[in-house]
Amino acid sequence: MANVTPGTASRRLTTSRFAFADGAGKKMKKHWQLYLLVFLPIAYIIIFKYVPMGGVLIAFKEYNVVKGIWESPWVGFKYFEQFLNSPYFWNYIRNTIVVSLYGLLVGFPAPILLALFLNEIKNGFFKKTVQMVTYAPYFISTVIMVSIIIVALSPNVGMLNNILRLFGFEGIDFMGRPELFKSIYVWSDVWQFTGYGAIIYIAALSGVNPDLYEAAKVDGATRFQKIWNIDLPSIFPVMVILLILNVGSMMSLGFEKMYLMQNPLNLESSEIISTYVYKVGLLNANFSFSTAIGLFNSIINLVLIVTVNAIARKLSESSLW
Repeated sequence: MANVTPGTASRRLTTSRFAFADGAGKKMKKHWQLYLLVFLPIAYIIIFKYVPMGGVLIAFKEYNVVKGIWESPWVGFKYFEQFLNSPYFWNYIRNTIVVSLYGLLVGFPAPILLALFLNEIKNGFFKKTVQMVTYAPYFISTVIMVSIIIVALSPNVGMLNNILRLFGFEGIDFMGRPELFKSIYVWSDVWQFTGYGAIIYIAALSGVNPDLYEAAKVDGATRFQKIWNIDLPSIFPVMVILLILNVGSMMSLGFEKMYLMQNPLNLESSEIISTYVYKVGLLNANFSFSTAIGLFNSIINLVLIVTVNAIARKLSESSLW
């Protein structure tokens, strides 16, 4: 075996590096359109997702707008302790968790059931009509959606109260009753997002091998048995991934809709962490305190998504990582 001197090895390594760089440069030059296409989303993620992470330091400082982030004095975990010791802490946590769990229990299976229902429909016109009707609410903006909810549930001119009066019942101030707020929020979300969520499951069901249905038909399987033994196992990996993502964002409820639906009467049930952060951070200009609350919220989401992913990986073959 020939001896290789350190100088020779270094030259070979340098040559291989130049060859690799030259090959990579040729590939980039040849497929520059694809790299340009990828560049925009990568730049967006870096600029708007990673660069702002430096602002997390505000949570550990007595932030002063004049001094800036770096010159503001350190205060450690002062604002985390202030939030944990707040008399409203457990109320905000409870409202956030209850609405999230309620929405998960009702909203997660709804698109699955709709997709399975649509997959069984053979009439093309009726199937497309149902898809369009259920998918259309997704395009309604949050402001318009909340306006529809408020008008429909109005105690004076609301459609639902008019129906109640028609049958001899008294009108109900739905938006003014804290015990009804969570149900109104969750079920309006189900109406708005079920059609959109079903698209992913419909796409997964479209990839099922038709031979499986033929074999089940030959074996005399009922419609329910085909759904249970063919359809559900086919979309199970998709269900697991979406469940992990939903659980990982449990503490990040939609701020806009929750805030717009709030009023002084239902504030006891409608005040959650995200709306509290907005009121403390922007309205009261307490940026350090609001950043600490937001960071606390993000840490809980991280713990949830890692935990659920580990459980899913242990119980099934599907997981995010």
